[in-house]
Amino acid sequence: MPIKNRFAELLPEITEWRRDLHENPEILYETHRTSALVAEKLRAFGCDEVVEGLGRTGVVGVIRGKETASGKVIGLRADMDALPIHEQTGKPYTSKTSGAMHACGHDGHTAMLLGAAKYLSETRNFDGTVVVIFQPAEEGGGGGREMCEDGLMERFGIQEVYGMHNWPGIPLGQFAIRPGAFFASTDQFEITIEGRGGHAAKPHETVDSTLVASHVVLALQSIASRNADPTEQIVVSVTSFETSSKAFNVIAQRVHMKGTVRTMSPELRALGQERLTAIAETTARAYGAEAKVNYIKGYPVMINHGAETEFAAQVAREISGDCAEAPLIMGGEDFAYMLEERPGAYILVGNGDTASVHHPEYDFSDEAIPTGCSWWAGIVERRMPAA
Repeated sequence: MPIKNRFAELLPEITEWRRDLHENPEILYETHRTSALVAEKLRAFGCDEVVEGLGRTGVVGVIRGKETASGKVIGLRADMDALPIHEQTGKPYTSKTSGAMHACGHDGHTAMLLGAAKYLSETRNFDGTVVVIFQPAEEGGGGGREMCEDGLMERFGIQEVYGMHNWPGIPLGQFAIRPGAFFASTDQFEITIEGRGGHAAKPHETVDSTLVASHVVLALQSIASRNADPTEQIVVSVTSFETSSKAFNVIAQRVHMKGTVRTMSPELRALGQERLTAIAETTARAYGAEAKVNYIKGYPVMINHGAETEFAAQVAREISGDCAEAPLIMGGEDFAYMLEERPGAYILVGNGDTASVHHPEYDFSDEAIPTGCSWWAGIVERRMPAA
C-alpha cells in the first residue's frame, strides 16, 4: 500500500487549505474560524454527520463505510490550535495575526485529516465507521480532555483512536513510533519561599529567602539523581526565580519560583510531586523560612497501546517501506487523554530537515501531506476491510 494516487491528485487542494489555516492561526479554544472551516468542508465532502461545539470548539465528522456489519468504529484525531509566537519564516502565507503562529504544524495535521476525510467520503471502501476528530487547545489547554469529558468516545461509539504528529528531523515520507510510554507528563509547580527581609549589611538579622531558595533549587536536582530509578526518566527544572526586592542593598523577604516536572510513568510522576513538596518545605524550615508549594498537574504520560502500535507501524511500513523506533520525548501531548479512554496509537511522520517545532522559523512541509493522508486512510482500510 504505497502513497495513494488520489492524494497526489489532491495535493494542490490540500496544500491550499493548509496555507489558508497557516495564514489565519487561532490559539487554544479560540479556533472559531478554523472550526467553522473544518465543519463546512466535512459537510461538503458528504460526511454522514457533522457535530460542532464538542470540547467547546471541537468538530467531529462521521463517515460510514459501504458496509457497517463489522460494527467497528475508529477515531482519527488532528489538533487545530496555534501557538502565541511571532512568525519569522518570511513565507508568502505568513501568519496575518500578530503574535500567533502555527509553529507546531497543527495546520498540517488538520489539512491532512481533512484530505483523508474527503477521500474516505468518496470511496467508503471499508466495513465500519470512521470518526474524524478535530480538537482545539492541544497547546496547554487540554482540549483532548475537554472533548473526552463531553462524551466523545461514548457518543460516537469509538473503539480505537489514532493520532499523528509531524516531526522535523525525520525524513519526508518516513515514520517513527514506539509502544508504551512515548510523551511525558507535563506538571508545573510554583514555590514561594517566605523569609525575613532586611538590610544587606545585616544578614544576621534576616532569614535570607534568596539563600534558602537557592538551596531548594539545588536540592530539587536530587530527585532525579538520588530518588528516581536511574533507568527511568524524570526532569525537574526551575525555570523562573524572582525575588521581592530589586535593590542592591536589600535582602528580599520573599522568593517566587516556577518550574516543570516531566516523567514517563504515573508512579514516577507521583514520586516527583511528593519529593518536590517535601524537599522545598523541609529545606526552607531548616533555614528558618517557610515554603508554600502549588503543584499543578498537567497532561498525563501518553502511553501507546501495544497491539495498536504494531498495527499503526505496519500501515506505516506499507506506505514508506520502514517505520523507525521513535525516541522517548519529554514534551507533552494531550492525545494522552484519548489513549486513557480507548486503545490506540500515536505516530510521528517526517517533516524533513526543517526548524524544530515551537520555533518562529518552523514551517510544516507540504510534501508530507500525501504520506500523512495515506496513513490515515490506511488505518481505516486495513483495520476495517470491505468484504
